[in-house]
Amino acid sequence: MRGHSFRLLFVFSVLISACTLTPDYERPALDVPGEYPQQAASGDVSQDEIQDEIQDEIQDELPEDGQESKGESIAYLPWWDVFHDRQLQGLIGAALAENKNISVAAARIAQASAQFTGVRANQFPFFDVTGGAARGKQSQFLVPGASTGNNFALMGNLSFELDLWGKLSRATESARADLLATEAAYSSVTLSVVANVASGYMLLRDLDERLVISRSTVETRQHNLEIIQARFDKGTVPELDVNQAQTELAFAEVAVASFERQVAQTENALRILLGRNPGAIARGLAIQEQQMLPDVPTGLPSELLQRRPDVVTAEQQLHAETARIGVAEALRYPSLSLTGSYGAISDDLSDLNDSSAESWGIAGNIFAPILNWGQLKAQTDAQRARTEQALNRYEATLQQAFREVADALVAVRTFREENAAYGRQVVAARNAARLSRARYDAGVVDFLEVLETERTLFSAQLNESSSTQQALNAVIQLYKSLGGGWTPPATPPTGSSQGAATSP
Repeated sequence: MRGHSFRLLFVFSVLISACTLTPDYERPALDVPGEYPQQAASGDVSQDEIQDEIQDEIQDELPEDGQESKGESIAYLPWWDVFHDRQLQGLIGAALAENKNISVAAARIAQASAQFTGVRANQFPFFDVTGGAARGKQSQFLVPGASTGNNFALMGNLSFELDLWGKLSRATESARADLLATEAAYSSVTLSVVANVASGYMLLRDLDERLVISRSTVETRQHNLEIIQARFDKGTVPELDVNQAQTELAFAEVAVASFERQVAQTENALRILLGRNPGAIARGLAIQEQQMLPDVPTGLPSELLQRRPDVVTAEQQLHAETARIGVAEALRYPSLSLTGSYGAISDDLSDLNDSSAESWGIAGNIFAPILNWGQLKAQTDAQRARTEQALNRYEATLQQAFREVADALVAVRTFREENAAYGRQVVAARNAARLSRARYDAGVVDFLEVLETERTLFSAQLNESSSTQQALNAVIQLYKSLGGGWTPPATPPTGSSQGAATSP
């Protein structure tokens, strides 16, 4: 009979747990644009041509039949299909395995998972076993004739709080949303690390190129100074030409020292991203050899709701805060807890299995707040305010995501235009320097014109290298802003071993 009563109470608790005081979470209505600004103006190649070009690579990343169809986007390509430099792939693989911020984020997932398990456990009965043995004697002044006695007990205790208003289920829902938010935050850290490694590597290769240009310029200007000095010694050129040649040589030497410093500091920063101590970084393709995609499809803006991990984090945080409204609201209503115990108590250990030693009890406790001067209502109001804050943060995060994609699209287009212009400038400046040198050697112009044309060539070469890096970085930032590739692969791609990434 007692077992039957417990079953009835359990069934009753399951049925009444559906009586939640707040509606289920639904994604709020959002102002999602139909396409990104500048999307149509991101290059000379049409969107259809771009999508056909990378269709085969993207197809593997699209959902299976029966799932929601996604617009084609570079974001569905994993990082090893975007960055074709094997050395860079190795650096990214090493960072995913050893970066300390990623390790911290992974530990937070374990923490959130344990917290979810702990909160969810409150929805189920708790069963504990207690046992004890005692021996003692009371004062005969208090209990005449008292003698030494034994006491043995073995009891099982069952406790269960009925989820009358969905308080426990809403708490579990909130904890689950917190776990999902933590997992998305891990993905956000991963995405940032991948993008930072790629950007840092491109900057390193740019600095390497600018260092090579500067050293070559130093050699050229040192040679010029030797020629001018010899001519001055013969009295064919004024001392002013010598001084100008010395000035330009020193300017190039300053550039060499500056780029050497920046190269070392960038290497150290990359090593920290890899989770290692400062040191050298192995190189792969030169900055001019890096693949410049003809254009990049972005897909639909609505995809950011699922792809951008920071947007996913913000929404799950909103979900968690919404569920906590139900928890706070349920505290204003009665709660019912059931307890039961069954066991045996005897003054002799051998009698514990005797039916006469049987001891049991069942009880129900109800708690109903009556007068608390608005305290519980204030807690609910405060939770609703926190939920409103989470909603605004979610919408602000989404708007920022749209902005970052729009900014990245503009950057991709304009930096490519700048890079093409700098390339034309280098060609023209190199020809002008050659002609100016010939004119000077023929005595047609003074040395100042030669210095000016060579200065222009030096500046154009540095700018071309920098603009190439900026154009590549713009693609990286677009990839990041679209939420691309933030799910780490099960195995790294062939040829991108971690060991090769760190050998000097």
